[in-house]
Amino acid sequence: MAGHSKFKNIMHKKGRADAARSKLFSKLSRDITIAAKMGMPDPAMNSRLRLAVSMAKAESMPKDNIERAIKKGASGEADNMEDIRYEGRGPGGIGLIVEALTDNRNRTAGNVRSYFTKFGGQMGDTNSVAFMFDRMGEIKYPLAAGDADKIFEAAIEAGAADVETDPGDGDEDEGGHTIYTAFEDLNEVAEALSKILGDPKSTGFVWKPQATTPITGDPVRTLMKLIDALNDDDDVQNVYGNFEISDEDYEALG
Repeated sequence: MAGHSKFKNIMHKKGRADAARSKLFSKLSRDITIAAKMGMPDPAMNSRLRLAVSMAKAESMPKDNIERAIKKGASGEADNMEDIRYEGRGPGGIGLIVEALTDNRNRTAGNVRSYFTKFGGQMGDTNSVAFMFDRMGEIKYPLAAGDADKIFEAAIEAGAADVETDPGDGDEDEGGHTIYTAFEDLNEVAEALSKILGDPKSTGFVWKPQATTPITGDPVRTLMKLIDALNDDDDVQNVYGNFEISDEDYEALG
């Protein structure tokens, strides 16, 4: 799944900037607050909150920020928010799924539609591209957790569906192990793996492409601009695509 991996690498590098990290923390904090408001404020008794906290910890979000976000949700201070999924096609016919958390459906839909239009894409109806993806659980571990064989054996024993290891060209920060589970099995598999491998870098739900579509040349840069615009929107939580980019085109992005 090279396209998804390269996209993650691009966002990983971008996320090193202080401004990007601040925006990321804001999104993570809001997700924690909404999860705490919708259920119990105890992560052990609220699976959505447990996942949100896990993601925040994986991004080194300060403990005080996490606790403050939970308290805000538990007190009922948070605005009424709703999860919305948008789908569309990007340059080169690439399928994109955009997950948003918003208190104003009209504002968010208008913004998302404008990004698609500006950067050579077109927003579609619900399920217009989702059929090309599988909704799955995703658990990430650093390369230091073990070699590919060790991770594979532990994942299969825990009930995982698939495992991918990215060596990262020797860079610990770039590479890692990604373990996929059936949607309903995520928490059970994550808990089993924690006993074997320790705490993961992150745990959550993703849209995994069933197959990737190669994209090359000028459309690559335009697609990345579209993805960046979507991710820069405060309401957008995640963006998934089924693209594949060659090493040459990836390096040309700079």
